[in-house]
Amino acid sequence: MKDDIRMVRNIGISAHIDSGKTTLTERILYYTQRIHAIHDVKGKDGVGATMDSMELEKERGITIASAATFCEWDNHEINIIDTPGHVDFTIEVERALRVLDGAILVLCAVGGVQSQSITVDQQMKRYNVPFVAFVNKCDRSGANPARIMRQLKEKLGHNALAMQIPIGLEADFEGVIDLVSMQAIYFDGANGETIRIEDIPESLQSEADEMREALLDAASMYSDELMEAILEETDISEDLIIEAVRKGTLAREITPVFMGSAYKNKGVQPLLDAVTKYLPCPTDIENQALDMADSEKPIILKAQTDEPQVALAFKLEDGQYGQLTYIRVYQGSISKGDTVINVRTGKKIKIGRLIRMHADQMEDIETIPAGYIGALFGVECASGDTFVAPGLSLTMTSMFVPDPVISLAIAPNDNKSEINMAKALNRFAKEDPTFKTFVNDETNETIISGMGELHLEVYIERMRREYNAEVTTGMPQVAYRETITRQAEFNYTHKKQTGGAGQFGRVAGYMEPITDTDFEFESQIKGGSIPTQFIPACEKGFQGCMAKGPKMEFPVTGIKVVINDGAAHAVDSSEKAFAAAARGAFLEAYAKAKPVIHEPIMKVVAESPTEFQGAVMGSLNQRRGMIVGTQDEGPMCSIEAQIPLAEMFGYTTVLRSLTQGKAQFTMEFLTYKQVPQAVAEEIAKKAAEEKKKVA
Repeated sequence: MKDDIRMVRNIGISAHIDSGKTTLTERILYYTQRIHAIHDVKGKDGVGATMDSMELEKERGITIASAATFCEWDNHEINIIDTPGHVDFTIEVERALRVLDGAILVLCAVGGVQSQSITVDQQMKRYNVPFVAFVNKCDRSGANPARIMRQLKEKLGHNALAMQIPIGLEADFEGVIDLVSMQAIYFDGANGETIRIEDIPESLQSEADEMREALLDAASMYSDELMEAILEETDISEDLIIEAVRKGTLAREITPVFMGSAYKNKGVQPLLDAVTKYLPCPTDIENQALDMADSEKPIILKAQTDEPQVALAFKLEDGQYGQLTYIRVYQGSISKGDTVINVRTGKKIKIGRLIRMHADQMEDIETIPAGYIGALFGVECASGDTFVAPGLSLTMTSMFVPDPVISLAIAPNDNKSEINMAKALNRFAKEDPTFKTFVNDETNETIISGMGELHLEVYIERMRREYNAEVTTGMPQVAYRETITRQAEFNYTHKKQTGGAGQFGRVAGYMEPITDTDFEFESQIKGGSIPTQFIPACEKGFQGCMAKGPKMEFPVTGIKVVINDGAAHAVDSSEKAFAAAARGAFLEAYAKAKPVIHEPIMKVVAESPTEFQGAVMGSLNQRRGMIVGTQDEGPMCSIEAQIPLAEMFGYTTVLRSLTQGKAQFTMEFLTYKQVPQAVAEEIAKKAAEEKKKVA
């Protein structure tokens, strides 16, 4: 490992589906001599890309789990995480960005800024990750990097700055002009490994001069020296420009844009140079931890090896030798034989085997210093746990985990499958915070829930392959919610008289709808009409009713309960009595508050050839969809709509048959909205039938 932490880069590669992330990573590994032959994602050789090590990934040609690897370039050590593009695996991207210092946003030169690019961009903003953009696929017909630059500015609001311009486009794409050194770069050899530098072709000289001027203009905002050199019209050194652009990039105020075609082996080496020049090293980034011993006061961590250890477990994998825990060390260093504390559980952990990952191969190491990413073996922990030196109680801020929106009932086919299914579910739930599993008390079915159809489909397929568990799945279920639409009062007395002490409690007040949280409780009791010690029992009683709504037994959200009066009995009142009174009061007021059902609404973006635009829009409208906007982008058009999740099952097949397999769509959770009356009646009818079956 490098002694100088300034020579380390922790980067992620993220983008919309099919922009070429994995292909780009494959080329990077080839040029940095980590691999000696190039394999393609949907390659004919049947090997598949190095980073897609899961069988399923090779078959589908998509990335499911983010893979970690490291390589060396120009004396720098680069840790790379290749993340999935599908929104169903969004947690993998969140997880990677949480521990990375910088990123490469890959954009397709034809598709441009697509729906998922916007999501990824928001995630980078959330974790304040500086990044460079790479316009890939410049060799495809319809490639238009200038349009992509415009979209970066308009759609994402970035100060996009071209660092290169392409030499030719589409089939004539030959290389790039570097606007910093003002030279033309060509990529020769069977795999583009030989770099040939020449003068700028005459036909492109004036465009290059113009673009360089724009580059200097933007960069000079971050360097007084550069500003002076421009004004005095002296020679401007490359280092001056690089330093200014780096400063702007680290502040997330400039987005340097590079061009190329990973598949055609063009433009990858200059991108690697850009990673070393413009993206941050671990000491450029300020990382905070919260001090649990001092009311969660933020503490700035120092990326130095002689400080006490602080590390974050950001991803778990079940390997053939037990649990593999990926960690990023933020402070101090973790070595074999060290003892650290898991802050969440308070347990001591002795560090055994330490390794570095290269996709699914590993190499043993002695120590992981601050600023590095590595992995531990045989450590019991959950995703998002913080490990610290004994005596510290710091925790890294946790990741944002979205709630699941879709669930399925699954049942094992035989006894052996039942045991294996339990093992698989246990592992998946531990590895992926967006995948939940529970047993329904009434129907006794095992339910799995996640972020989308593809998400659950992949896990079921993995159960079959990796655990040999044959399961049957039920119909997908949507995560409906209940809420109220108006204020309603309650005044409920709970009385029970048996031999000995009875139970007595009266609560009065009102409930009303709120929008920003699920449940809020407020006590306006004056004069001790309900003794203070019973107030928490009232709150607990009300909150206990939220899990299953009286209307349709869906979880209840968006309710504020205010109690302002009540009565207690000197002998018969107890916490139990007031909790029961609160439950009765909830049921009394809920019926009067006009309860309604809410359903998850998804943001759906369909991308289709323009000739099928009408048919695709029609198919979205039929699904209770509201079309928000359409955009023509060359031969393709993109249609954005808001559609209830319940209507989107099996849409992939419909869309493919409508467009001869040429269209694709992405969807992500947007909000909850009220269900129309006719649909609500349909849901009620189904629920009644289910109940009959169970009875």
